Amino acid sequence: MTSTEPDGDGNHEPAETSSVGPASRTGRARRTRIVAGGRSWFAIGFAVGLGATLAWLTVQTVLEVGSLLTLLLLSMFLALALEPVVAWLTRHRVRRSGAVLLVLVVLLAFFAGFLALVVPPVTDEVNALIKAVPGWLKQLHDHNSALGRFEDRYHVVAKVKQQFSNGGAAGLAGGLLGAGRVVVGAVTSAVVVIVVTVYMMAFLPSLKAFCLRFVAARKRPHARAVTDEILNRVGRYMLGNVVTSVIAGLATFIWCVVTDVPYPAALGVFIALMDLIPIVGTTIGGLVVSLVALSVSLPVALATAGFYVAFRVAEDYLIVPRVMKFAVDVHPLVTVVGVLLGGALLGIVGALVAIPAAVAIGLILDEHVFSRTDAS
Repeated sequence: MTSTEPDGDGNHEPAETSSVGPASRTGRARRTRIVAGGRSWFAIGFAVGLGATLAWLTVQTVLEVGSLLTLLLLSMFLALALEPVVAWLTRHRVRRSGAVLLVLVVLLAFFAGFLALVVPPVTDEVNALIKAVPGWLKQLHDHNSALGRFEDRYHVVAKVKQQFSNGGAAGLAGGLLGAGRVVVGAVTSAVVVIVVTVYMMAFLPSLKAFCLRFVAARKRPHARAVTDEILNRVGRYMLGNVVTSVIAGLATFIWCVVTDVPYPAALGVFIALMDLIPIVGTTIGGLVVSLVALSVSLPVALATAGFYVAFRVAEDYLIVPRVMKFAVDVHPLVTVVGVLLGGALLGIVGALVAIPAAVAIGLILDEHVFSRTDAS
């Protein structure tokens, strides 16, 4: 379509006008809606959907191997906790492989000593229980005995026979099979943790050098210094944890000696080992000691349970925060909250690594965040 415009002499000449009509404008708008940034909305939607699917598959994979990742995390924590001992041996002209072997032998010897203390009492109690079973069965049929009167009132033997006749034997077999699977799984997990821990201890310098290669070369010396400080504080945390465990073991030994609870040495070592596990360690150990105290008397067992409740409160809110404040320079509130959060997220392993994680986060914040904000 054309129109006429006057030229300099007053004549009219045709002038070109746009030939884009409503239809052309509609097509361009449609192309604008379909194409954005050189890519169609279909391609963008497909990419978003593919990314969401891959993210979902990644999350599901992590959940599937969550138990394995937990074992690897525990192995890494143990390797870092034992690294100060290995480093001290290497500084005294011991090869790293020999230092790792020496640490492993010492730990196995300690475990063997614990078994030597625990196995004989447990064996004696099991044998005594087996020998007492015929007498208990005889008392069940004696209507003048306490067990006989209990049987006359509740008919326990008849109910047990009825359960077995109604398929209770299959359920018992299934329960035993499930217990066997749990034991096998626990042994397998322990072997995995030990093997991975030994490998990490042996090759920790190589692993640290490999991880530092992801840091820029000009920042690498500073990152190495921060990493070494984190490892140092993790070792001090483990030392503080051992100190609190020794306190718990000594307190148990003294209590058992005073109250005449049998096997005080074995129970003291048992509580010291259980105290290494935050949150639930002392509770489980106190329950076991209270059950053993039943062999003395019911009042002694109740007093033992009350002793461990009081000791647990003192340990969580007095002993552990102060020891960790001295060992790793972490505020007591951070210690308590970190252990609770770690236990809620990853259970026992989370509670174990909570304080070292808090130490590492604190150092990183001091070096890379607070230093910049204080200088600004």
